[in-house]
Amino acid sequence: MYKDLRGFIKQVDELGVLRRISGADPKFELGGITEVAAGSAECPALLFDRIKGYESRTRVFTNATTTAQRAALALGIDPSLKPLDALKAWMKKRQTLKPQSPIEVAKAAFQDNIMRGRNVDLGKLPAPYWHRKDGGPYIGSGSIVIMRDPDGGWINASIYRVQVHGKNRVTIQFDHLGRHGAIIAKKYWDKGEGCPVAVVNGQDPALFIAGFEYLPDGQSEYDFAGSIKGAPMETMRGPITGLPLPAHAEIILEGELVPPSKSTLPEGPFGEFTGYYAADARPAPVMQVSAVYHRDDPILLGSPPMKPPRFHFGLPFRAASIWSNLEMAGVTDVVGCWQHVAQLMTVVAIRQRYAGHAKRAGLIAAAHSYMGRLVVVVDDDVDPSNLADVMWAVTTRCEPAEQIDIVRNAWSSALDPRIPDESKRAGITSHSKAIIEAVRPFGWKDKYPPTSALTAEEAQEIEQKWGGRIRGSAAKEIAKPKAKRGK
Repeated sequence: MYKDLRGFIKQVDELGVLRRISGADPKFELGGITEVAAGSAECPALLFDRIKGYESRTRVFTNATTTAQRAALALGIDPSLKPLDALKAWMKKRQTLKPQSPIEVAKAAFQDNIMRGRNVDLGKLPAPYWHRKDGGPYIGSGSIVIMRDPDGGWINASIYRVQVHGKNRVTIQFDHLGRHGAIIAKKYWDKGEGCPVAVVNGQDPALFIAGFEYLPDGQSEYDFAGSIKGAPMETMRGPITGLPLPAHAEIILEGELVPPSKSTLPEGPFGEFTGYYAADARPAPVMQVSAVYHRDDPILLGSPPMKPPRFHFGLPFRAASIWSNLEMAGVTDVVGCWQHVAQLMTVVAIRQRYAGHAKRAGLIAAAHSYMGRLVVVVDDDVDPSNLADVMWAVTTRCEPAEQIDIVRNAWSSALDPRIPDESKRAGITSHSKAIIEAVRPFGWKDKYPPTSALTAEEAQEIEQKWGGRIRGSAAKEIAKPKAKRGK
């Protein structure tokens, strides 16, 4: 498996889905190219170099895991699997993961170049304006923020956005006070102390994925990333903070998160994963950057939120969690679960066994669908990962007057563009959810008109026998990364 971000980029290149872009402007253009590429049929990963205004050796890597193929590659799963099969493989692997505590090493690749004290100049590192109405340049759109809980001593390494405000200051935005990072920082601030912090830019994809996971208190993302890779992460003790820093990261900022009572800076606005701006500029805590470390020819991992269906990951990891929740709740015969529109629409496929089976599955899925307004339940002959297939079921099996229910006052977020500002200011961040039963009515499902389409098994047989000819003899098959040849 890949050792670091560079190793992953090499594997992506071997799959034939990496595109190199030279000369892009970091103000709007780099982000624009990323969004257009993410919306294309091929959806390639992009490696930007010779970025306008920066040294030619500075690079930015985007669309790292935006397809099911590359998300599977990052998880150490066969990248040739179909999307739903890849998600099933991840669920199976996740159930058997064993935490791998990081191991400390004396030297790290990021020590190649060091800026300390007055020599710190973040202007030498890429920080794109990702969206046209963003409030400033963001070095952190896919960055890991590292903190140590002062009580339990455990390490939190989660993803928070980081905006640059000059040579040696950035803001770190916690989208709500319940985030582990916000809770940890407040423990220091309540004592009148600054919070030691490190920002990692250009971490390997396993740590990137771990940073998005909802892990419980006391469980470190380092342990989870190591379990994905099947080997401990290597870390080096930060010279200033003492925090464990990933040894193979590309760029690291080290310093202190100043108590908001002493200093804040206006953060944002910033384009959100919903495809909207959720709020104007707001005060955010300031990180005083004491040191910057980076490898030769450093690579920034950029993962800006984009208009759906573009999303950070081509596999819906939270759909896998919902699938597990359904099974733990005793809902049998769940054959698939997926999320579309950047997690805002959840689809559950079941093999109906009893009256009310679909309703039960829909209610449980709705309870666990963060921000999502639509939950669709389909029969087992519908591929939940195929939106066209799902909409076919909605338009041919759902009788709106009988098979749509509304759940009110359900789980949402301040990022929701449909919630009025006055409600958000009052702390009201709930909305309604529609549960759509796009299934054959159970009472007469055996009498429902038969479909004319191939079954999944029949389609698979055709694909195996004739797939190459359908795609054309010159088309390249999806392949696993090539093994290294001996000399």
